[in-house]
Amino acid sequence: METEAGSPRALMRVIGLFEAIARSGQGLSLVELSQTLESPKSSLLTLLRPLVANGHLLHGGGRYRLGPAAFRLGATILAARHFPDQIREAMEWLAEQSRETVILAALDREAGLVSYVEMVESPEPVRYRPTQGSTRPLYISAAGRVLLAHQDAAWREAYLAQAELRAVTEHTITDPARLRAVIEAARRDGVSATTEEMIRGSAGCAAPVFGPDGTAAHAILIGAPVERFLADAERLKRLVKECGQRASAGAPPRH
Repeated sequence: METEAGSPRALMRVIGLFEAIARSGQGLSLVELSQTLESPKSSLLTLLRPLVANGHLLHGGGRYRLGPAAFRLGATILAARHFPDQIREAMEWLAEQSRETVILAALDREAGLVSYVEMVESPEPVRYRPTQGSTRPLYISAAGRVLLAHQDAAWREAYLAQAELRAVTEHTITDPARLRAVIEAARRDGVSATTEEMIRGSAGCAAPVFGPDGTAAHAILIGAPVERFLADAERLKRLVKECGQRASAGAPPRH
């Protein structure tokens, strides 16, 4: 006899859980999930507990939120999509010109993250090598900041108003006024750079990739060991900006 936990109904409830929590922004309580999904709390708890245990959901303050395993899964699904040849060709061109790791980062507006969905590794023995599918908060990464810079102002301000600007290293920018200035510079210059703000010993720069409608949902990122990046920063910023233009299907909107 098939159990409730393994039934098609239970599988659809799991999908419903993810969709409801992803739409909520601030997470949902068990009572809210029960009301939203029209499902008994006891049945939902049977599904929620293993999802929390394996990191697909986080539970704190009485609310359920998406966990790191869910974001990795989402990034893996995105990575399985076929990206236009011009993006891959632009990334390979940049990797050849820079000899550093080149990453395609995708914006997740709902979660306030960028996901690393495609990568060309540096040929150097010492190199920046993140895990494909890993995520970074928008405020702390070069790709995140340049994408923030090219979103609509209302959404960007809403994100900045609610984001917890937590210091990950001693170099992380956590002052809201300074962060806004950095984002404005990225909008003006079309490129953003960070140095040891997320990971000590690493640095990078990023430029937006514009779609046919002129919006930016992806960015091209160069990641490198900090000493090598700083020694060649201006050239790398010029290269990543050119790569973003090569990869773009549309023109950036006029501000």
